[in-house]
Amino acid sequence: MVKLNKIYTRTGDDGTSGLVDGSRRAKHDARFEAIGAVDEANSALGVAVVALGAVHARFDLVRIQNDLFDLGADLATPGSDFAPSEMVLRIVPQQIDWIEKSIDALNAGVPALTSFILPGGSEGAARVHVARAAVRRAERTMAALAAQEPVNPAALAYVNRLSDYLFVLARALNAGADGDVLWVPGQNR
Repeated sequence: MVKLNKIYTRTGDDGTSGLVDGSRRAKHDARFEAIGAVDEANSALGVAVVALGAVHARFDLVRIQNDLFDLGADLATPGSDFAPSEMVLRIVPQQIDWIEKSIDALNAGVPALTSFILPGGSEGAARVHVARAAVRRAERTMAALAAQEPVNPAALAYVNRLSDYLFVLARALNAGADGDVLWVPGQNR
């Protein structure tokens, strides 16, 4: 259980921040860029949760928000040992499996794509599309980090599946409303 009594520590005033292993790095370090992008994606999901109200997907998104905190902890733990333990949080294959099963279940209820779609439709779907774009940014920053130092392969797979899940969720939300907004190539030429 996490207990925070004091929010400010002043230890970051020099432009550094601490990782789980006790090391300190510049706040603009690639690892902190990835952690920050995951936090931003989690915040975008929070906005989507509010927009969905009582829709069942809201509960799945809260579950995913918890997974994103696990992902942040995973990224905050440098090294090449990706085995989880009581003291080390890592994204694990079961989290990826859950997302894949959720994608399959959602996708079964939406019509096949006949065109690329524009982010939008219902308010809930539009907010989910914003979260999807934020997750894609997180994935790019994690891939950039992985080019420099080890990153849990399960964490990379999880964030990739998450953007797919959000795309299909937005389509499912639109299927229950006015439908997807289709891209019309060259419409305004």
